[in-house]
Amino acid sequence: MSKSFERYQKRKLISSYFSVILSIGLVLFLLGVLGLIVLNARKLADNFKEQITIAVFLKDSAKPIEIDQLQKSLALADYTKKATYVSKEEAAEQHIEEIGENYIDYLGYNPLKNSIDVNLKAAFVSPEDIEEIAADISKKSYVHEVSYPKLLVSLLNDNVKRISLWILVASGIFTFIAVLLINSSIRISIYSKRFIIKTMQMVGATKQFIRRPFIWTNIKLGMLGAVLALLGLGILLYYVNEKFPDLRLFEDVTVLAILLTSVFILGVLISLISTYFATQRFLNLRTDDLYY
Repeated sequence: MSKSFERYQKRKLISSYFSVILSIGLVLFLLGVLGLIVLNARKLADNFKEQITIAVFLKDSAKPIEIDQLQKSLALADYTKKATYVSKEEAAEQHIEEIGENYIDYLGYNPLKNSIDVNLKAAFVSPEDIEEIAADISKKSYVHEVSYPKLLVSLLNDNVKRISLWILVASGIFTFIAVLLINSSIRISIYSKRFIIKTMQMVGATKQFIRRPFIWTNIKLGMLGAVLALLGLGILLYYVNEKFPDLRLFEDVTVLAILLTSVFILGVLISLISTYFATQRFLNLRTDDLYY
């Protein structure tokens, strides 16, 4: 009977530890994901901005040497990420593939024009900068038209500012919730041992002596939870980097290392502080209050 009870107690203890580790790991993982979003918010915004294309349509009278010079000058410009020449034949093939119908057979000619697609660097994707760049390119005598999605550029810039603000607000709120959740898990774990704490105190053990094993145990649980969270973050990072290589998640290794280290340290610190105050609460309780 005694051995059976001991096994039951051991299973109960392991179950309690596992729930604490899982709680800490899950909360730290979500906190790490939020940290990644905050750190990469600018990179994500820049990636979206650099998808904006300025289409420089050329006159049919434009000479090959003029087109070549324009493409090279655009490619070397400070504001350019990429400049790609698209012939009218290539453009027609793309349109036919998109609409699934060969409109050239109906018209008898290709109405499209040769063009140069210019992708700008993110720092220059603003309504004012693009307008200035477009006006400068339009001065060329062999340029027929410069086109870009004006409404999309304005919406993109406005939304990036709005989303950045909400991400910062969400980060603060979620960090607070994360601390509360981990603290709650540890307090529940220690609550189940309140009678042991009081018994040790009644036989003369000091508060520091009683508190020490609880703190050390929960620090180890915090470390295990943090390791679990880091493994999850590592898998997530690898998956996202494979799917979206343009984000270049592993480009800044130092920032990434600081984030992952911070997640680990945060798990240890929250466990330490929560355990200290949880044990202190039960140490200061009267014996009669242990049943409530």
